[in-house]
Amino acid sequence: MLSIKKYVQVAIVAVLMLSTFSAFSQKVSPIEGRWDLEMKFKGKTVPSWLEIRYSGHETLIGRFVFAFGSARPIAEVKLIGEGQFTFNIPRQWEPKGGHMIFHGKLENDSLKGTMIYTDGSISQWTGTRAPKLAYPENVEWGKPMDLFNGKDLSGWHVDGEKNQWEAQDGILVNPESGSNLITDEKFQDFKLHIEFQYPEGSNSGIYLRGRYEVQIEDNYGFTPMDIYFGGIYGFLEPNENAAKPAGEWQTYDITLIGRRVTVVANGRTVIDDRTIPGITGGALDSKEGELGPIMIQGDHGPIKFRNIVLTPIKS
Repeated sequence: MLSIKKYVQVAIVAVLMLSTFSAFSQKVSPIEGRWDLEMKFKGKTVPSWLEIRYSGHETLIGRFVFAFGSARPIAEVKLIGEGQFTFNIPRQWEPKGGHMIFHGKLENDSLKGTMIYTDGSISQWTGTRAPKLAYPENVEWGKPMDLFNGKDLSGWHVDGEKNQWEAQDGILVNPESGSNLITDEKFQDFKLHIEFQYPEGSNSGIYLRGRYEVQIEDNYGFTPMDIYFGGIYGFLEPNENAAKPAGEWQTYDITLIGRRVTVVANGRTVIDDRTIPGITGGALDSKEGELGPIMIQGDHGPIKFRNIVLTPIKS
């Protein structure tokens, strides 16, 4: 049997261990998590995204994605009352002016609040928790689908008044900046093969489900970054820059299942089964739990595409 002295020593150790655990355990706030936002901005409803989490003992930090641009770090999310918070971020591609200032409140596990834009205008926004997206382990693939028939734009539409896209001798051509091109059909999980060619200095992108951009840009020889060739824009950095020089035909083979994406660029796996946290700038919407189209960015620069083949998962 243990002596009284031993009992005391064991008790002291237990108290110290409990104190140490308490000192280093993370706090939990009901506003933590990832949120899909909708914002009434300049007369339109635009998608946005917000992440809030603790860093250390006291500080809430986060990331924010607006209707355009990349994911932006939030240095501190300040609690100002029961379920209420505020933060500000400097402008990225917005017009000159002040910081963007956000006020939010948690109600019934949803968020709502306001944004003061760089020009001083105020926009209302709401947010719901980003859904968990299923990832089936044993995948059966369906029949490959040619999304572009090589003759015309059947099965596609644009998101603006200007339709500069055209079919030329089996090639889908975007000769100049204009509207984005979107498939009429929507998809959930799939493999996508696509070939493209851009002139020097051009920029485009492929939006998976219309929400997650795989960047296309003339970045040959650059150090890999999440905003460069092969990256999930603003979120996932490719492990190498597999871009070819401008003017050459290049390929992406992309697999998206749930939130997990693999990108093979010009035969090299540059992103391998990584989780996409949320929508990227320029997304069509923030309804992550729904099916979505393939969207090709056409508002940045000229580009050509061919052999666009999508293989869906069997339902």
